[in-house]
Amino acid sequence: MPSVALPGSKSLTARALFLAAAADGVTTLVRPLRSDDTEGFTEGLTRLGYRVGRTRDAWQVDGRPQGPAAAEADVHCRDGATTARFLPALAAAGHGTYRFDASPQMRRRPLLPLTRALRDLGVDLRHEEQEGHHPLTVRAAGVEGGDVVLDAGQSSQYLTALLLLGPLTRKGLRIRVTDLVSAPYVEITIAMMRAFGAEVGREGDVYVVPPGGYRATTYAIEPDASTAGYFFAAAAVTPGAEVTVPGLGTGALQGDLGFVDVLRSMGADVTVGPDATTVRGPEALRGLTVNMRDISDTMPTLAAIAPFASGPVRIEDVANTRVKECDRLEACAENLRRLGVEVATGADWIEIRPGASPAGGTEIKSYGDHRIVMSFAVTGLRVPGISFDDPGCVRKTFPGFHEAFAELRARW
Repeated sequence: MPSVALPGSKSLTARALFLAAAADGVTTLVRPLRSDDTEGFTEGLTRLGYRVGRTRDAWQVDGRPQGPAAAEADVHCRDGATTARFLPALAAAGHGTYRFDASPQMRRRPLLPLTRALRDLGVDLRHEEQEGHHPLTVRAAGVEGGDVVLDAGQSSQYLTALLLLGPLTRKGLRIRVTDLVSAPYVEITIAMMRAFGAEVGREGDVYVVPPGGYRATTYAIEPDASTAGYFFAAAAVTPGAEVTVPGLGTGALQGDLGFVDVLRSMGADVTVGPDATTVRGPEALRGLTVNMRDISDTMPTLAAIAPFASGPVRIEDVANTRVKECDRLEACAENLRRLGVEVATGADWIEIRPGASPAGGTEIKSYGDHRIVMSFAVTGLRVPGISFDDPGCVRKTFPGFHEAFAELRARW
């Protein structure tokens, strides 16, 4: 039974870095993800004046409950959405002037619901060019706290940033959420905050975060469930093939492990144990209609294997994927059409219809998006000659993806 050891979760690593920086004491993060996104986050912390020590298997962060040590800093967030959204909230809790900028790709992605909420809390925050986008400057003087209204319908990261900030405010926060996408990611945030000594309550659509800060701890990062999805999908499209991912089982924090339930509905044999998950490919995949609002990062993975199903695959309620690293709905549709697959899209859905076998020898347009490349690498298991215009963009979350995928393919 092939077993794949995957790198740590990007989502957990980013949250853990924020919590460690805000905690009282020295935190050790075990098996954090090393990728462009997380390296950018640690670089940002260093520029803000936090000490981050790194060994091969662990990172140590000296926490500063009072906020950044630097009185002024310029932080480049690279392509990282967690870096671009979490670090301004962390900086706001301190005292100083902090400027944040990002790559052209990240500059295009929206921030306004979060920055509007921070302004409503009294944070002196200014967008330097386009309103609601990087670059921005925070003139921090601590955050009093209180009541705030937030629309998290584009990204749950807006809510996560405010939740993480809550214990650092003087009065705590009451966050009324008018809309929310990818809700399991918020549950990850709350569980991790508890591991660092903070509590979050909920009263209907209001999240209640008392003040009190965080305490340092040793925190182990579980493997990345979104990344695991490519390997589970690879097994699902290969009749009789099997793959096991250790470290992701019934107690996993990440909602994206729910992708295996989609594969099960399509006919794959799925076993989720206490400490590992195994997927075995069926003789044929069935079509289905599925709502992926809560696991939208796995939408491209499903779209990429949909041509091999016996019936149409319709993915619904994924409008937020249009404001990711690229417009993922249209990126998937365009690349599937390049392969000769019939596809239709709407504002928040995509439908892939079975027909002629996908055409080989096709170059996939990546749009610089790691998830497009990794998803269509799975398509390449059944379609010869697939190539990518930018295969290296996987460094954002999994620099060794192509090698790990090739190794699994060879073992099969």
